[in-house]
Amino acid sequence: MINTVQLLILAVALFVVFLLTRLYKQSRKVAESDIPDAKTIKRVLAADVAFYEKLDASEQSRFEERVVYFLQHIRITPVQGAAVKPADRVFVAAAGVIPMFRFQHWFYNNLDEVLIYPDTFSKDFELKGEHRNVAGMVGDGFMHRTMILSLQYLRAGFLQQTKGNTAIHEFVHLVDKSDGAVDGIPEELFSASCSKAWVSLMHEYIKEIRENEIKDINPYGATNPQEFFAVASEYFFQEPELLEANHPDLYRMLDLAFQHNTPSK
Repeated sequence: MINTVQLLILAVALFVVFLLTRLYKQSRKVAESDIPDAKTIKRVLAADVAFYEKLDASEQSRFEERVVYFLQHIRITPVQGAAVKPADRVFVAAAGVIPMFRFQHWFYNNLDEVLIYPDTFSKDFELKGEHRNVAGMVGDGFMHRTMILSLQYLRAGFLQQTKGNTAIHEFVHLVDKSDGAVDGIPEELFSASCSKAWVSLMHEYIKEIRENEIKDINPYGATNPQEFFAVASEYFFQEPELLEANHPDLYRMLDLAFQHNTPSK
């Protein structure tokens, strides 16, 4: 039996754990000085975020609120001398908001921090030497709950307005990961029946990309289902009209998943 002394010891231990956890969380809060002001956020979104530009006034207001919330809760940390500007912080937050914008109560409970490297890096997080071909990564193991982005590619995704956006790509991986597995099948977004249709469509597209029958989708998407989901999602959010024209079946499935043309839930 547990006696009174043991209960007291257990209670004290739990209280200490609670205090340490609270102190840790407080110490990891985002500094106010790292959050761009509302005027800067609105200016950057209006100038460089195509997704935001296409929203109506009320949706833009909600988007701005979501960006602020992201910036208040996710640390964005420059490393290796990356010269991160306020606009870059807005880009990171916008990339996080875009995929799940139609889901009002969604947030990345599997992310604490985004590290910004000045350029591409290796899988060992090195900026020197060979094999520096990584532009973005969702961490695992000791890097769990951490994302790494190349500053160069972060900016290019918004300033060049192409079908690719590395930051959106990595946030889509986090959406995929929210059901416990990064497998290209976002169970949070698809019903069981839709998941089966999505898997079938994915494999069909991956096969056609590998056989060079499809040329307008980044061939990196044919690596595996999870990369296809992320690459196709980049295309969907960056150039939705073009994707719909070129691949209406793929567009319809992604629209069903992300509720792109549906009022926010």
